[in-house]
Amino acid sequence: MKKLFLACALIMSLMNKTYASNPMSPDDKTGTISGKVLDATLNQPLPYVNIIIKNVKEEVLTGSITSEDGSFKIEKVEEGKIIVSIQYIGYKTIRKEVSIKKGNYDINLGNIFLEEAAEGLDEVTVVAETSTIQQKIDRKVITIGKDLAATGSASELMVGIPSVGVDAQTGDISLRGNQNVRVMVDGKLSNIPTAQLLKQIPSTAIKSIELITNPSAKYNPEGMSGIINIILHKNTMIGFNGNISIGLTHETEAKFNSSLDVNYRNGKFNLYGSYSNNISKNRNEGFISRPENNSEQFFEFLDKRQSHLYKVGVDFYLNDKNTVSVFTTQNTSESSNYGLTEAFFYNNSSFNQSQVVNSISDNLSSQYNFDYKHDFSKEGHNIELEVDYNIFEDNRPVDFLFILGSNTNYTDFNNTDRKSTTINLDYANPLTEKSKLELGLEARLFNSDIAYASTGDSYNNSGVLRPTPSTAFDYSRDIYSAYANFNKQFEKWSYQLGLRTENVQEDALALSTEAESTQSFKNDYFELYPSAFITYSPSEKNSYQFSYSRRVDRPGIDQVNPIKEWSSPLISSYGNINLKPQFTNSIEANYTRTLKDKKGTITGGMFYRIITNDINRALFIDRTDINSGRVILTHDNFDDTSAYGVELSSNYKPTKWWNINSSFDLYSQTQKGIAENLTAPIETATVDDIETNVVEIDNVAWNFRMFNNFSVSKTVSFTAFGFYRGKNKSLQFDMKPMYFVNLGARVGFAQGKGTFSFNLNDVFDTMEFAFNGKKPFVQNGAFNWESNTWNVGLSYRFGGRKYQAKTRKNRDNNEESGGGFL
Repeated sequence: MKKLFLACALIMSLMNKTYASNPMSPDDKTGTISGKVLDATLNQPLPYVNIIIKNVKEEVLTGSITSEDGSFKIEKVEEGKIIVSIQYIGYKTIRKEVSIKKGNYDINLGNIFLEEAAEGLDEVTVVAETSTIQQKIDRKVITIGKDLAATGSASELMVGIPSVGVDAQTGDISLRGNQNVRVMVDGKLSNIPTAQLLKQIPSTAIKSIELITNPSAKYNPEGMSGIINIILHKNTMIGFNGNISIGLTHETEAKFNSSLDVNYRNGKFNLYGSYSNNISKNRNEGFISRPENNSEQFFEFLDKRQSHLYKVGVDFYLNDKNTVSVFTTQNTSESSNYGLTEAFFYNNSSFNQSQVVNSISDNLSSQYNFDYKHDFSKEGHNIELEVDYNIFEDNRPVDFLFILGSNTNYTDFNNTDRKSTTINLDYANPLTEKSKLELGLEARLFNSDIAYASTGDSYNNSGVLRPTPSTAFDYSRDIYSAYANFNKQFEKWSYQLGLRTENVQEDALALSTEAESTQSFKNDYFELYPSAFITYSPSEKNSYQFSYSRRVDRPGIDQVNPIKEWSSPLISSYGNINLKPQFTNSIEANYTRTLKDKKGTITGGMFYRIITNDINRALFIDRTDINSGRVILTHDNFDDTSAYGVELSSNYKPTKWWNINSSFDLYSQTQKGIAENLTAPIETATVDDIETNVVEIDNVAWNFRMFNNFSVSKTVSFTAFGFYRGKNKSLQFDMKPMYFVNLGARVGFAQGKGTFSFNLNDVFDTMEFAFNGKKPFVQNGAFNWESNTWNVGLSYRFGGRKYQAKTRKNRDNNEESGGGFL
């Protein structure tokens, strides 16, 4: 019976928001139970404590969890005698019997003090077995259960998250089919490249993932498709405790990751540290065929990577009103990429080329963070100052060796030095019990210096010199902003209005010493970013959300850097220094329904975006090498466009041993870009035969995911995950459908402290990126990678059990955070 109560308590806690938004009508014979839970020894509030309401037959009626200040309020409790059970890990359970009746419908239990349980975890165990999806006012929250947490790294876990796409080859992340998305960890941006960062974080370190598709004015407005915020588990226990995990993945090459997270809390200090690594080899291969000149290109790549991430920090609790926190993260990465590209022209072998590219990267990313928070006397009234300083240094020599063809060997040297400073001042004031005002100021100072040099020049097949001059590119962007947010709650309605103002100063200079040329760009602008949110909950089973926001996509460094980004025998990629930002007005609506018998929820949503000054690809034929079919890839700004989409996600439990998480999403967007065609046969074409066109494509893409968790016993479970991506289009290619199936098993041990997992990924070896293209040349191809892998993982948590309530605020997501993994 206890297990049943605890399972119900977990479900009830996830449904808390629905109950809270459905207050009692005059005809209801229901009441309200409220109170505040505190640690009996520390006399401090305890958040996330389970409050379970049962009748005299010990049947669960409803429930909730305490908020950050330890308080709770449960409405619409049935009339009659009830039992209030207060349960929390490591503490003794308290039971209180009360009666809801005429003249006693509003019961305040006052302060409830929990004492530490001698047997610790044996008293109550509330650990999420399966992942859940919850729609909140401004975000979708996916709580990571033990099922998804056994998948390996964060990059692998993201494949199963609704609306999120992961490029299996590059590790790049997209949201709703768009890569203009910001990825944060605990509400903070990192200077570590996103793909590298996600491979560093073990999935067992992740508590939840927030998809903030229409962020409020409190957030920085970058990213057309919004924000992905990764929330990590926090150490909240007094004494010494921590977590350790290791994982091994293999198909052709081995991939290893591990992490150690330790924490020590005592009195006024909280000391924490963590270490993780990712050591891997990855192979992938592919081909591209061009029938118009009877040619084929073949690609083979071997990527070796070794990266290490360290974090050390301390929280100092001066008193109940003041907290000072400092931490630093250091990430070192060494990687190499060996690529062999062969191009065969079967009608004219003089164009044949064979190129070896050997790239070596050695980078260091450092972060230094200071935070001070002061709490005023009124609950929730506070001011917080945060200063964050980041450094990124990368040294990347690239050797180009030509086995076939007339090109000469050469080496490119790329040195990158980036610095960024962010200063935030945030103020929050709950004006009344149902209204709140938030104000903030922010300064973001960013600078990037890239130095490029080459040991020689390369020649094309026609003997024409293609110069590679040494270039220094300096780019700076300073942003000064202020925001205001106001929210208010009514009986069934709530709303939030916000406005963010920004003044941006951009300055770019590219100096090519050998070519004696200079490119420069300046762009200073002032913009307003409003946001609005409305929610309506007519009953405990139905909830509606509507939101609007204005956002901006500022070009990334690679998009504006005029230095060659990468090159193969038939294509080179460059940035466009004159690229300007694009702006997006986004409207979104969501509906959440609680299923019958509370076996799950279903959420449906739709969005519409109006995009101005659209940034997209531009593809040009190389004027110096027309007859071989060589092209230049870059970016440019285009006219206004639009995008829309629909999403459907569900969490359903048909039986007590089977849980299903599934999602479907469909997106449509009009893409514009520059593409060129030849009006004459490629073998005899000249510059006069090049035709330049602005191409417009209406693309519809859709994805379906289903995750099944089967619980055999308390400690043993199996998982099955299926994914299908429909065909879709880009400016260059028509992508074919892709699908795969993953299977897994998990075994818990040591009274729930340890977990062993085994997973088989892409069981039927069906994953590949296959495409057909017509612009600028007719072509088809496919790329494959190590997807048919097996993975074993082991995680174990150790240490004390007593809760320390005072933690540090996370400014962007209003979550409380202490040490943690990253």
